Amino acid sequence: MVHLILTGATGLVGSGVLQQMLANDAVSRISILSRRPVKMAEGHEAKAKVIIHKDFKAYDQELLDELKDAQGCVQYVEITHEYPLAAANAFAKLHPDSPFTFVLVSGEGATQNPGMFTAMFGRVKGQVEKSMFDFCKATPNLKFYTLRPAGVDWRDHPEIHPFMPSQPWWKRMLIGPIDAVHKPMITPTKPMGRIMAELAMSKGEPLEGEDIQMDGRAVPNVALRRLAGL
Repeated sequence: MVHLILTGATGLVGSGVLQQMLANDAVSRISILSRRPVKMAEGHEAKAKVIIHKDFKAYDQELLDELKDAQGCVQYVEITHEYPLAAANAFAKLHPDSPFTFVLVSGEGATQNPGMFTAMFGRVKGQVEKSMFDFCKATPNLKFYTLRPAGVDWRDHPEIHPFMPSQPWWKRMLIGPIDAVHKPMITPTKPMGRIMAELAMSKGEPLEGEDIQMDGRAVPNVALRRLAGL
């Protein structure tokens, strides 16, 4: 039985991950770090506990004591170096003699080798990935994956519809046509959430496949779809 940590649970990606963690019988406990209450967790208090946490750059000892037996986490945050590195540094100390698996939700287009036309999003996300990769190489018990979803598609995941944030009109209009003509750029939330939860529960061994990058640690959307059987 596994205890997992989740951040970003009120967003679209986080809603998909939380629903799959709740549905997974192998997950016995979920600690949700959130700035505000999480409606999807209501009624699941025996399994999921929402911990109101305002500063994602700081983790005090009281919080770490509550998380001490967690095996892994899935973290989705705004574009920043400080939040994932602070979390990784704190969680690596929970049980330094056994693995802790950290799943960072990045995004398609992230790169460590930007070109002249690489968007700022791709540059910054790539820098965050590289910083996390280097930190984990220097921290033996901390295992790391970075997943890069593309066009996140909630349509076939009705369990999250009452809880997910409202999507902009342009995204609601475009998601169907993109799915019809270029499925590799679509990331359905249900299989995405399942894969993220399973990786957080794993021992953090490098993944295999020609579509996997960063020494088995980076999972572009095409690889995520393959792992999900899509």
